[in-house]
Amino acid sequence: MVTSIELRNINKSFGRKVILRDASLTLVPGKTQVILGQSGSGKSVLLKCILGLLPMDKGEILVNGKSLSKLKASEREALLGKFSMLFQAGALFDSLSVWQNVAFVPLNHGGMDAAAARRLAISKLEMVGLGAEVADQNPAELSGGMRKRVALARAICTDPEVIFYDEPTTGLDPVTSDVISNLINKLQDELKCTSVVITHDMACAFKVADRMAFLYDGHFLAEGSPEDFRTSKNAHLQQFIAGRAEGPIKVLA
Repeated sequence: MVTSIELRNINKSFGRKVILRDASLTLVPGKTQVILGQSGSGKSVLLKCILGLLPMDKGEILVNGKSLSKLKASEREALLGKFSMLFQAGALFDSLSVWQNVAFVPLNHGGMDAAAARRLAISKLEMVGLGAEVADQNPAELSGGMRKRVALARAICTDPEVIFYDEPTTGLDPVTSDVISNLINKLQDELKCTSVVITHDMACAFKVADRMAFLYDGHFLAEGSPEDFRTSKNAHLQQFIAGRAEGPIKVLA
């Protein structure tokens, strides 16, 4: 079953600072949804609300048509267990080897024995273009691009139905960024999951997106296909895509 997610009128503030205001978006199951927005626009806050890491002030999140806020704790945990995430900085454990990082969930929460977990980890590493020779290395021994791949292998280790990518190309050079974008597309084709990519990297965005949405001033100002975004007459969206300082968008304080 491919997981569907619908966001209805999500509101979130921190004190007097409003981050999200009636943000609504329906993710197309089995497709890659890119969410664009300035740094500080609320993209990561929205992601944390979806994952249950932050409580919403108002609104509703439906997974497979079921409101997360109305589910029992066990039911909610089961639904969220279908999700996985690639963190912006990788979030690898320096004290663990590469394979232990990749198989962290099966090892520590699934009761899998070490030998089976290592075999699983190596198979996932191969899916992201890394060989078995890196399995026993420490994350500190790897390049930034390789660490990102290890983090991606960990994200797919549980065969998730939904993968969230938080700024997957941040801190990478253009060539390595393109490699990561290609991997996102490859995994999407192989896993047939629903992918959500949060980014302000336009090259990555247009390469991986089936659908795009632009978060601005706390809500989604535009939503559509990549071609819709390329041809949009919306001044805010075109300024953002072009990366121009001049226009209606002002630098966030």
